[in-house]
Amino acid sequence: MDRDNIILIGMPGAGKSTVGVVLAKKLGYAFVDADLVIQSREGKLLHEIIAEQGVEGFWRTEEAVGESIEARRTVIATGGSAVYGERAMAHYKKTGTVVYLSLPLESIRERLGDLTERGVTLQAGQDLDGLFAERRPLYERYADVTVECGGLSIREIVQKIAAL
Repeated sequence: MDRDNIILIGMPGAGKSTVGVVLAKKLGYAFVDADLVIQSREGKLLHEIIAEQGVEGFWRTEEAVGESIEARRTVIATGGSAVYGERAMAHYKKTGTVVYLSLPLESIRERLGDLTERGVTLQAGQDLDGLFAERRPLYERYADVTVECGGLSIREIVQKIAAL
């Protein structure tokens, strides 16, 4: 498989899906939203899957979906918790360039509404600050490229990634 996909990782609310669609159009690539693939395969919304399977069960489902995505010339928007799945992340890195859309915590807080409704996987007692602190090192570890998105428009973020 060619290593010509662009895989977007980052916190919920960082703009992975929005940037992904615009970037795919700009590059003439296909677009896959991993969260939508999960919902389609499970026949349920993300928060329903989390409620039924628990956080770790959801992560296993997310990892299985991530590992199974076979694509060429595709922008893939992962779920925010994709970085918990080592096998899926290894698959993504083998098949494309992993781009971390980095956004300051305060910007993420402003963009996110109800975390549960959005299908964000929080451990018992965990808040957004704790989630951010836990995930940031994982995003940095898996990223081939980090794009600092604070204060940038969607168009500016897309231009930065397209120029890579």
